Amino acid sequence: MNRDEIAGKKENFKGRVKEATGVLTGNEELESEGKSERSEGALREKGGELRRKVGESIEEMGKNIKK
Repeated sequence: MNRDEIAGKKENFKGRVKEATGVLTGNEELESEGKSERSEGALREKGGELRRKVGESIEEMGKNIKK
């Protein structure tokens, strides 16, 4: 797991907490902010995952070339 994946998970979690707090307190602004933050976190996490997988594929190709 790379730092983008970790940061994305963290942001996603913070968004979930904000969203839930907004729902419980009836604060639509906080709920909306949480949804937005959660979405951004999910995108960042997926971007990090993609970056990691590309890196792993490149490493694997390099190992195959050396053989």
